[in-house]
Amino acid sequence: MALHYLFVIFFFSAFLVALYRLLFLQDITIFPALVESTFESAKTGFEISLFLTGVLCLWLGIMKIGERGGVVDYMAKATAPFFKHIFPEIPKGHPVFGPMLMNFSANMLGLDNAATPLGLKTMEGLQELNQEKSTASNAQIMFLVLNTSGLTVIPVSVMVYRSQMGAADPTDIFLPILLATFFSTLVGLLVTAAYQRLNLFKKQPLMVLGGATLFVIAMIVLFTKLDQSQVSMISSVVSNFLLFGIIILFLLMAVRKKANVYDAFIEGAKGGFDVAIKIIPYLIAILVAIGVFRTSGVMDYLLLSLEWMLGLFGFDLSFIPALPTALIKPLSGSGARGLMIETMSTYGADSFAGRLASIMQGSTETTFYVLAVYFGSVNIRKTRYALTCGLIADAAGIIAAIFLAYLFFF
Repeated sequence: MALHYLFVIFFFSAFLVALYRLLFLQDITIFPALVESTFESAKTGFEISLFLTGVLCLWLGIMKIGERGGVVDYMAKATAPFFKHIFPEIPKGHPVFGPMLMNFSANMLGLDNAATPLGLKTMEGLQELNQEKSTASNAQIMFLVLNTSGLTVIPVSVMVYRSQMGAADPTDIFLPILLATFFSTLVGLLVTAAYQRLNLFKKQPLMVLGGATLFVIAMIVLFTKLDQSQVSMISSVVSNFLLFGIIILFLLMAVRKKANVYDAFIEGAKGGFDVAIKIIPYLIAILVAIGVFRTSGVMDYLLLSLEWMLGLFGFDLSFIPALPTALIKPLSGSGARGLMIETMSTYGADSFAGRLASIMQGSTETTFYVLAVYFGSVNIRKTRYALTCGLIADAAGIIAAIFLAYLFFF
């Protein structure tokens, strides 16, 4: 529903502003430009979707290899001591942990569309444990907030779009996204735990959260002491090493289990093709809407207003062009994706705004969409404090993204 309103608002506001420019500014080129933008945006959406097909097939195939190699089992064993503290309502060894961990894994890879069916399956399992069927349980809210906080380890789709838009090194946003999503997830977890009165001041959760936080802070301190070229070099080397390292790890685990690696890859890759085909109409629709929105001048007027207001407080305004991606992301993943692409197209994939928009796209989630779809799938009407916690996590991710973009790229 949110996307429906966005689509209508983008077109009607573009028409009204274009009409104003025609009647009062005598801009006779504005409506031809609007129509031309619809064709160009549709072409861009189709080309991006085609390019995305190959990468989705690749990574969904690799995920299937990891699944056959027992990644889920290893993750379940590794996370069980921590999960029992944040999901105390779920019995030990309950089958719901399987799809839940795979959902988190898909989100970590930045594969939003692959994560959705796994998330819906998780909600069904949690609903079976829910005593009040119309009201969200604590476990369901915790899962939703961790899901919407968008912890991303490998932002595959963002890197694909950056490559398609001509980025010199599409992976250079890897570390900033990893760090930004860490803060988003940490804040979401702590806020939700506070609502649920969970005691995280125990040995196991303190070791996990404290150790991870200290590691991230140490990384940030290290990067602040390096010059820009060193930061970019380290980010690129570490990003690509980890990406290829994960592929090798999944292959080794599958071979160790004597799984047919090739057949597993093909099975997973078929799912990637289906996902990519389904994306095409949605991506074209939102890119066309954003195209007329920007061509008409509405986007420029909004950004100028933001620049004026923030300029009164003496802020550096380099981050303003990337803000539309962050503001739309809680409402619509497709809309934010389109705005990210539009930002890279307008300012350049390797511009500060282009990189920041990419980090914002990878560090937050579609909170309203996820809550509506996931809770709606199990007929939950009373969501309690889920939206509040999700939006707080989103805000933390956006603030962290801006800070890290200045640290890495400004």
